[in-house]
Amino acid sequence: MGKILTFGEVIMRLSPPGNKTMKQSHEMEFFFGGTELNVASSLATMGCDVTHISNVSDDFVGESALSFIKSFGIDTTFINKNEHPLGLYFLEVGASVRASRIAYNRLNGSFANIKPEQVDWRKALEGCDYFHWTGISPGISEGAYETLKEGLLTAREMGIEVTTDPAYRSNLWKYGKNGNEVLKELVSYSTIFIGGVNEINEILGTQFTSDQQGFVEACEELKKQCPSIHKIFDKIRIGLTASSQQTQGRALINGNYFETKFLEIDNVVDRIGTGDAFAAGLIYGLLNFDDEKALNFANAACAIKHTILGDINYCSAEDILEVMAGNSGGRIKR
Repeated sequence: MGKILTFGEVIMRLSPPGNKTMKQSHEMEFFFGGTELNVASSLATMGCDVTHISNVSDDFVGESALSFIKSFGIDTTFINKNEHPLGLYFLEVGASVRASRIAYNRLNGSFANIKPEQVDWRKALEGCDYFHWTGISPGISEGAYETLKEGLLTAREMGIEVTTDPAYRSNLWKYGKNGNEVLKELVSYSTIFIGGVNEINEILGTQFTSDQQGFVEACEELKKQCPSIHKIFDKIRIGLTASSQQTQGRALINGNYFETKFLEIDNVVDRIGTGDAFAAGLIYGLLNFDDEKALNFANAACAIKHTILGDINYCSAEDILEVMAGNSGGRIKR
């Protein structure tokens, strides 16, 4: 089923139950997640061999996080403990015309204090088919950036496919580096780009349009400036309201453009982690299918995650294949 390595923060999410606001609630639900860990957990649920690299706090919270990660069968050999608290964020889940809101507390957490010398990258990457990272990790701290860069250079030496979702979060970059410049550098060490026109414009400082022609032109410019990239996959989400979404995938590979049909989600349970579900579905798809089927699988994984509470897509590959085949009526399985 493939071996995948992921690198990124393990973070705790705190949310008032249901669709309550913080002001009206006196209790909180918590979930463990993190962008790259969400991808790792989904891939492990689908049967892949997954290793995650991170730091957690050296206390009962960190122990709980490790137990949660191990419950998926994820290898935690390269997750270290330190004296800093586990990062966390607060989420108010919106509904209908009221948008969800997030506040982060992560910039001095356990992952933010990771150092390159803590990771034996060659050992961690041994036997891997894919190494996945996102733009959130290098934005958290210089240590995280340096550690990730060392891993990417090692993966390139070892000939490993590197997938990147270069999500740019302007509120993260507080340690003096230019986020767009760093992301362009790290993308240049990667081979598969998961993103669209907005991400390319941010990284390259371009102004391509989001229609099909603009997407194709943006992809060609990205490949020109980052020639190691040989496949580009994009997720489109149209938010009709907080409770109603549409998703579509599109790609440019070897000059060929293709796209999926739109999938509609009329009763959104949780939007968090849907992009991570897309990335996990894509990696699984690339390991098992051709590129076009992989994109359709990723889009179905993204759609089905909207129906699951928490950060992680708990659906099996069989569940996702059913949605991909159009079996979305929600009939009870007996």
